[in-house]
Amino acid sequence: MFTGIITDIGALRDVEQRGDLRARIGCGYDTNTIDLGASIACDGVCLTVVALGDDWFDVDVSGETVSKTNLGTWAQGRRVNLERALKVGDELGGHIVSGHVDGLAEIVAMADEGDSTRVTLRAPEELARFIASKGSVTLNGTSLTVNEVSGCDFGINFIPHTKQVTTWGDAAVGDMINLEIDTLARYVARLAEMS
Repeated sequence: MFTGIITDIGALRDVEQRGDLRARIGCGYDTNTIDLGASIACDGVCLTVVALGDDWFDVDVSGETVSKTNLGTWAQGRRVNLERALKVGDELGGHIVSGHVDGLAEIVAMADEGDSTRVTLRAPEELARFIASKGSVTLNGTSLTVNEVSGCDFGINFIPHTKQVTTWGDAAVGDMINLEIDTLARYVARLAEMS
C-alpha cells in the first residue's frame, strides 16, 4: 500500500529485457533499511526488491506487468518515481494507492500556466468512466487531483514543487503514463452496476 507521494527519484542503471524484465535502480534510500522482498512503487508499479547494494536495488518484472504498463520502454538512464510502502503510523498525504496499474494514459497536450503546467491526458475508454473532476488518480506513481474531465480526456495541473521532486518535469506530449484509478471510484462503480 502506498500514498502516491513520491519519496525519491531513482535512475535505471541497467535494464535487461527477456520477455520478463530485470532492472537495477539507483536510489537515495538508505538500503540498509530495505529488506529483500520489500515492495517499492516504481513509476507507480508495486515491485519486489530481489537484490540490494549500497545505493541500488534490483527488481524483476513479469511479462504480464510489462504488457500492462510503460515498463517495457525502460532504458538505462531513465529517471523513475519511487515510493516505499506505507508503515503503520505514516502520514497519508495523497490517497490510498495499491501500485496495481490499470492501464496507460497518453499525454495529448501540455501548456504552461504561470509557473505551473496544465497537462491533458487521454485514458482508455474502459477506465475513463472511473475518472471524475476533483477526484484522485495515480499517474506514474504520483497522487494527483483531476481538474476537469471531457470524455476520455482529463486535465491535471503540476505545480513547480511536483515537477522538481518527481519525474513530471521530464514529461512530453506523446508519453504513455501508468494510470491507476482511485480504488474508491472502482468500488462505487461496481456497487452502481449491482443496483
